[in-house]
Amino acid sequence: VQLQASGGGLVRPGGSLTLSCATSGFIFDDYAIAWFRQAPGKEREGVACVGSSGERKYYGDSVKGRFTISKDNAKKTVALQMNSLKPEDTAIYFCAAGPTFSNIASDYENWGQGTQVTVSS
Repeated sequence: VQLQASGGGLVRPGGSLTLSCATSGFIFDDYAIAWFRQAPGKEREGVACVGSSGERKYYGDSVKGRFTISKDNAKKTVALQMNSLKPEDTAIYFCAAGPTFSNIASDYENWGQGTQVTVSS
């Protein structure tokens, strides 16, 4: 199982970024995919999750209305569109795959390496 997160970078407050999670080595259609983030000194936080079919979605309260998660079963990728970014969104963002729709990190066994997002003027 492999997950590769990409698309991070430095962006000004109010700006946008799109993260992508490329996957291989498992039956993508059967798995939920989630994005988590971890800032220095803080616990890993569930940002968004999409169910196996791509229809069921969850967003953390801090990103609701600003972030959008989407799942492309044909390309085996999951995107996280992030708009109206704030300095407090600064973190390393990880994608994870698991058989259960969940926003809890311990429910996921398969993780990508993370991509840094920095929101600063």
